[in-house]
Amino acid sequence: MDTIRALVFVFFFAASVSGSLVYNFYEASCPAAELIVRNTVTSTSFQDPSIPAKLLRLLFHDCFVEGCDASVMLEGNNTEQSDPANRSVGGFSVIESAKRVLEVYCPGTVSCADIIALAARDAVEIVGGPMIPIPTGRRDGMVSLASNVRSNIVDTSFTMDDMINHFSTKGLSLVDLVILSGGHTIGTAHCSSFRNRFKEESNGKFSLIDNNTLDSTYGDELMRKCSSVANPSVTVNNDPQTSMLFDNQYYKNLLSNKGLFQSDSVLINDDRTSKLVGDLANDQDLFFQNWAQSFLKLTNVGVKTGDEGEVRVSCATSN
Repeated sequence: MDTIRALVFVFFFAASVSGSLVYNFYEASCPAAELIVRNTVTSTSFQDPSIPAKLLRLLFHDCFVEGCDASVMLEGNNTEQSDPANRSVGGFSVIESAKRVLEVYCPGTVSCADIIALAARDAVEIVGGPMIPIPTGRRDGMVSLASNVRSNIVDTSFTMDDMINHFSTKGLSLVDLVILSGGHTIGTAHCSSFRNRFKEESNGKFSLIDNNTLDSTYGDELMRKCSSVANPSVTVNNDPQTSMLFDNQYYKNLLSNKGLFQSDSVLINDDRTSKLVGDLANDQDLFFQNWAQSFLKLTNVGVKTGDEGEVRVSCATSN
């Protein structure tokens, strides 16, 4: 009964934030659209277990710049993809693969923006997260500028106030900030994204900058993996415990001072968010219910509908 009530709440919550988006938008024009996306995500994730986290990150990088309009997919000089902050973003080939199939069955019908949102939704469920019905009907944007990226993407070195300001400009609350940060329960990160937590000594070794926010044993492990002689392309798991499972372990890690990024650690060290972190660490159902709500809000950021934008034939180029 509690599960049913939660799903009903999510449905009405989604309807209240979806704007012009509609559930089953492609019911008549492309009935198999969501199934095609799901099958593509499932098959590629089976071949490459890193895909779900890449698709979730792709959604964030799309929606936070120009809104959820697939602007991050556009290729070319000075597009969003060309900015260094997007060089490690992956999952593009999965979206293009789904798009190619959809163009065979339903030419010029399903937007790349919807594919990204659906793929991220399916990716989370595939690795253990909740199933979330989401409305569709997004249109693809026609503007993609590298100059828009840095001012909109959250940096891993951000303070709490920095993150609050960034999220608020997208219509996302403090609670959304804490919940969506839980996406770090899956995926990996390059050492450069958290190198600011260490300082390099004269002998070439590293030491922790702040022992109060990062567990020393965990910090030593990270420093060994990311030493100056290591391959600069080396990555570590965002979640050192259950890196391939979408669960609430991320919040348990924060309680143990094992948040990988500075932007993770501030959540447990700030009075505005520490209690919620504790609640989420102790109740996975609470995390999943809140994730459904915050995820829906994320996929609604800056959407283009109706006569806005276009439906691209190829996600990499505008029509």
